[in-house]
Amino acid sequence: MSTRKLPRRTTSRARAAPKPNVDIARLFHALGDPTRRALLDRLIHGPMSVSALADPLGITLTAVAQHLQILEECALVHTEKLGRVRTCRINPAGFDALERWVKDHRTIWEQRLGRLAMLLDEPDAG
Repeated sequence: MSTRKLPRRTTSRARAAPKPNVDIARLFHALGDPTRRALLDRLIHGPMSVSALADPLGITLTAVAQHLQILEECALVHTEKLGRVRTCRINPAGFDALERWVKDHRTIWEQRLGRLAMLLDEPDAG
């Protein structure tokens, strides 16, 4: 009789994927380019191939691929190759990082503006 070990069964509970560490400066740099924003605007409607993304922009597939690489590095876009077609879709992780940054900074500025308003509302002591 053989005493082979059977592979361990995985639990049925799916583990959450770790959130990527997004560099906020690179994220803003990526969003600062109008071509990259146009690519994101097109991907809002659903996954698209690189060639479908390039058509209305009037730029080469190579240029689109370079823009997509930057968007992918910032976790704004996910691409995968199936056969000869590279398909792109929105990646929410980058937008989640952007939303957290805006929320954190908005809170700070709202507090500062609230204090400024209180100072401006105080009657002059002079």
